[in-house]
Amino acid sequence: RAEAEKVQQVKRAEGEAESKYLAGVGVARQRQAIVEGLRRFVPDEKAVMDMVLATQYFDTIRDIGGTSRAATVFIPHGPAAVHDVAAQVRDGVLQAATHAPGGGAVA
Repeated sequence: RAEAEKVQQVKRAEGEAESKYLAGVGVARQRQAIVEGLRRFVPDEKAVMDMVLATQYFDTIRDIGGTSRAATVFIPHGPAAVHDVAAQVRDGVLQAATHAPGGGAVA
């Protein structure tokens, strides 16, 4: 009986892991489609990245607000805050690239 419960727990955990993986793949494909669509109409790469970051920023706010166990979180909000987040992410990527072995881009 204990062995059967163990197998059930393992199978349940494997199912949850697969579900989360597939959800991540779905989000990645969605964001890729957004970027490809924006590139058709917005020739400036920086503007495309800022729009994608703004979308992710608002998705994060929505997810925090939609979680029943969410505590109070203070997040700067407004056009300047989104711009600041975009700048921070860009700076972080550039710093990571300069510190990566060989000084190349980070995968």
